[in-house]
Amino acid sequence: MQMRSRKYRIITTLERANNRLTRLLLRRGLAPKAFALLETTGRRTGLPRHTPVGNGLDGDTFWVVAVHGDQADYVRNVRADPRVRVKVAGVWRPGRASVLPDDDPAARSHALPYQWDAAIGRLMATTPLTIRIDLDPR
Repeated sequence: MQMRSRKYRIITTLERANNRLTRLLLRRGLAPKAFALLETTGRRTGLPRHTPVGNGLDGDTFWVVAVHGDQADYVRNVRADPRVRVKVAGVWRPGRASVLPDDDPAARSHALPYQWDAAIGRLMATTPLTIRIDLDPR
């Protein structure tokens, strides 16, 4: 495991409280449209894990720029089991996630629909990594 940078430790400390609130709002359908809830399967526990992410919905594809890359537990969970669900606009959609190490996460971030959230993500990023989720058709 790589050493976690000072920036990573500071940002993740601040993110924890924000993520708890955002997760609660997303579960109740009260969060802004700029956010979605990503459900992965815990690689150790096998239990569902919910992570607030920026809304990267584009048709039947959902894009995530993981600002901390492989340091993020949800990225490790995706690598262990790519079957995921995404709750967007109050609706759960199953899909299959792929980590794209050769994609340009900065360019991908600029293509996301909610730029104010993407800009915050770019500022917080330590080792960004792109994830593409191919959602099952409705």
